[in-house]
Amino acid sequence: MVQSNSSWQTAEAQKYLAQLCKHFGHKIEVVHTERDGECRFACGTALLHAHEDRLDITVSAPDDEQLQQTQSVIERHLVTFAYRENLEALEWRPAAQSTDQDDKA
Repeated sequence: MVQSNSSWQTAEAQKYLAQLCKHFGHKIEVVHTERDGECRFACGTALLHAHEDRLDITVSAPDDEQLQQTQSVIERHLVTFAYRENLEALEWRPAAQSTDQDDKA
């Protein structure tokens, strides 16, 4: 399983989380609360968390190709929904992997 993360600064994180989950919920399994969402796509899973000032997204998938597909689905829809905020792209980074050094710290 591979993972990546992205954070986007916005005062409307809860709004976009709800909008994404409601939209995807018409086609896939989605679970969400006011601040958290889980979207289960065929290619991977997206976990969303709304803070007061940002939206955090963690994407996981079986392999890199499906990870990129899942990232793309989330990103394309968020860019569309957030057009008023001029979001052009999300910056994705690999999720931190636990290492032996991390365990010793």
